[in-house]
Amino acid sequence: MLYIVATPIGNLKDITLRAIEVLQSVDLIACEDTRRTKILLAHYGIKTPTTSFYQHNRFIKGEYLIRLLKEGKDIALVCDAGTPGILDPGYNLINLAIKNNIETTVIPGPSAFINALVLSGKPSHEFYFLGFLPRAKIARQNKLKQLRALKTTLVFYESCHRILATLGDILAVFGDCEIVVARELTKKFEEIKRGKISQIINYFQKNPARGELTLITRL
Repeated sequence: MLYIVATPIGNLKDITLRAIEVLQSVDLIACEDTRRTKILLAHYGIKTPTTSFYQHNRFIKGEYLIRLLKEGKDIALVCDAGTPGILDPGYNLINLAIKNNIETTVIPGPSAFINALVLSGKPSHEFYFLGFLPRAKIARQNKLKQLRALKTTLVFYESCHRILATLGDILAVFGDCEIVVARELTKKFEEIKRGKISQIINYFQKNPARGELTLITRL
């Protein structure tokens, strides 16, 4: 069995009893970053062996993990934070397991964009989750022009290093609409900023952003 295990996005207490039970009982834990996962495992006294499974070794390591699963081993897949398979190499292993008829199941838990969407107060009956916008300015603006036609709640991630550039492009394409920026969710310095894009830009110009951010807006 391949267990897809959601782990905390910040606060280590945000883990289910079932997730702890599975991490204790499997033969191996495949981690995006073993160093980060071992902090969580140590916190709960879990001594299960770990192995790395990340972007650059996902093909070679994926075949190795599939062999173990076919031999009857139970493996838990975790990412650095949140639910595996969303914007991380876990997707590749999940897809490979399905192609090899290996039984899989999800141990549900946190996801940053769902937390941010709920906190935003924006309509959530219909939304579009993008992940990250393109890094290059022209490509980012072109993508935003495509999104403008959707007329639904938009949710995407951004790094603290590009937040001002991205907000500037959103302002240029969408106009000065309302936006919500959620930062460091569930962590000590969690922050939710709501307002016009121009106001949020002004805030982050005076208070440089740190950590991970999720942006939510609706035209």
